[in-house]
Amino acid sequence: MTTPEIRAPLPEAPVRGPVQRKLRAVAVPAQLALACCLFSGIPVPDTVLLAAKLLLLLLLGAEAYVWLRLRRLGLSRREALARLVPERLARYVAHEARILTSLVRWAARRPHGVGGADAVFPHARDQAAMMYGLTFVCVAETVALSFLLARWPVVHAVLLVVDVYTVLFVLGMHAAAVTRPHVLAGGVLRVRQAAHVDLHVPVARIAAVRRETRYTHEKKDGELNLPVGSQTSLTLELAEPVDAPTFLGTPRLVRVIRLHADDPKTFYDSVTRARDTAHDAD
Repeated sequence: MTTPEIRAPLPEAPVRGPVQRKLRAVAVPAQLALACCLFSGIPVPDTVLLAAKLLLLLLLGAEAYVWLRLRRLGLSRREALARLVPERLARYVAHEARILTSLVRWAARRPHGVGGADAVFPHARDQAAMMYGLTFVCVAETVALSFLLARWPVVHAVLLVVDVYTVLFVLGMHAAAVTRPHVLAGGVLRVRQAAHVDLHVPVARIAAVRRETRYTHEKKDGELNLPVGSQTSLTLELAEPVDAPTFLGTPRLVRVIRLHADDPKTFYDSVTRARDTAHDAD
């Protein structure tokens, strides 16, 4: 979730013709139905499998053709992707990718977005015990279901995939919090939470920064609460609102941001100095 810049409207360009739309409407449900049959053990004739593979290849070829047309019309990769994939789906897939990537970064001890930073503020320490406990519960559930569903191999296989992904997701949420700290760089405070919040706040817009610990947070218009372990320890009041879009991209203007840092004093001192320097420069 970032503060979007003002963007020029995308150039008008054809995306899919009626034939491609019909192909998509047939191919996607057909592939889902085939997957359900294969997972449930229903025998599928070889001719149907071959037809499904050809249909999938045809669909991928049509999508690749549209991609190339959009690129030749001058659209960037991101703009072309926005034409081909619904924004909400793209945001969801990007979030899942960041979760899984964070596991790799956590193992490699390579935090994200800290290159050239003036100050880095970790914020994941106070949720670690809760996240590890939740991971243990998920692992225990996976083992228990493996024994209980041993007589139903198809159901066992499906739930095993779901359970393993759940374990990775919970660990990935904590890994994202560890590897994506708050960052102060170049007069901009980058406020983050796990893999779903990434907000750029110019320090010149910060009217006040306060140290205050809160354990309850009411939802109010114009306020963004980013608790860690159910608490926030810092409050930012902005002179001008910034756009903090929701998870699926709905715009939302906020003037108050409550967040947490492992060392609130260092955060307070660093942001106050940066804010004062920015105001003196103006």
